[in-house]
Amino acid sequence: MGVKIDTHSPSLSGVATNMTARHLVPLDHNGEREIMAHLPSRSERHVPVPATEAGVPAQPEPGERAVVDCAVYIDGRREPGTFSYSAALAEVRSRGAGFVWLGLHEPDEQQMTSVARTFGLHELMAEDAVHAHQRPKLERYDDLLFLVLRTVSYVEHESVTTTKDIVETGEIMLFTGPDFVISVRHGDHSELSRVRRSLEKNPSRLALGPAAVLHAIADHVVDSYLAVTTAVQPDVDDLEEVVFTPSTTIAVEQIYLLKREIVQLRRAVVPLAEPLQQLIRSPGNPVPKDVRRYFRDVADHHTTVSDRIAAFDETLGTLLDAAIAKVTVQQNTDMRRISAWVAIAAVPTMIAGIYGMNFDKMPELHWDYGYYLVWAVIVAITVGLFVTFRRNKWL
Repeated sequence: MGVKIDTHSPSLSGVATNMTARHLVPLDHNGEREIMAHLPSRSERHVPVPATEAGVPAQPEPGERAVVDCAVYIDGRREPGTFSYSAALAEVRSRGAGFVWLGLHEPDEQQMTSVARTFGLHELMAEDAVHAHQRPKLERYDDLLFLVLRTVSYVEHESVTTTKDIVETGEIMLFTGPDFVISVRHGDHSELSRVRRSLEKNPSRLALGPAAVLHAIADHVVDSYLAVTTAVQPDVDDLEEVVFTPSTTIAVEQIYLLKREIVQLRRAVVPLAEPLQQLIRSPGNPVPKDVRRYFRDVADHHTTVSDRIAAFDETLGTLLDAAIAKVTVQQNTDMRRISAWVAIAAVPTMIAGIYGMNFDKMPELHWDYGYYLVWAVIVAITVGLFVTFRRNKWL
């Protein structure tokens, strides 16, 4: 009867060099190796210890570096502990209840690919989440929803006539499935931590599932639209006051600047109307009926914002026309003033030109009072022209 040891096995490499006779078990009659009850301890075998057991954290999954928050919600309540997104999804599916809410901030391609592989997202959805700069839209992939929201933020400034930026935009992308919701945020504003905390204080809403998170974020974004339009209103009013105040000058570029910002705001806000209507009325929509009722309120607020933006755009168009007309009138006034002074200056120039021709036979040149007569004529004509222009408000 012999003894057989595999010294090439990584787990037994240390065993072969430190094992004594009492640690060996002979092969049975079938030639199978039995696991010995008296294996040496880890310190005796010198088996390498995994990095996590040695106190050094293991390398995170690629997508973990972009994670802002990841939590498991069961019956509307957040489960204690910290989860990786793969562990969170496994926990939810092992229980057969609840959902995962994963928050990401500006993931790169490698990170988003890892997340997409874990949650089963379509590659086109992952590509859109990385490159951003999407118009507000709603796409459906089987039982998954992909919603793109444009976020806006008001840039504080002292005066609309001196600032360069009034509105900043960002982006939020939402992926919802039966047991998960993923929020991908681009931009430094519109953080969603406040939305998460607010929902966690209302477990009955969170118990409605990922659709409740979808509504809460959409509602938060549309409310920010209302706040921005409210903040922009004084800027429009200030420009209106400057344009229609007499004897004031306004740089048309400032109106163009505000109009450009309103156009940027309109492009971020107005296209969201169609996705909201799809969430409310689309047949076969995976959003529960209880949540659709909340989306009607979001759609009403969105309509209010769209009306405000349309009013801003119309007002700025009127201001632009008025400012251009005001500049044109000012230019005409300046041209009349310049023309009047040119006419006055032309009189002595013409007379001096006539008597500067150096002809021999010019009787006035030999008069004793010819010089004084020329000056008298020049003064009389110029004074007469000045009085006439002043009376007609050219000067």
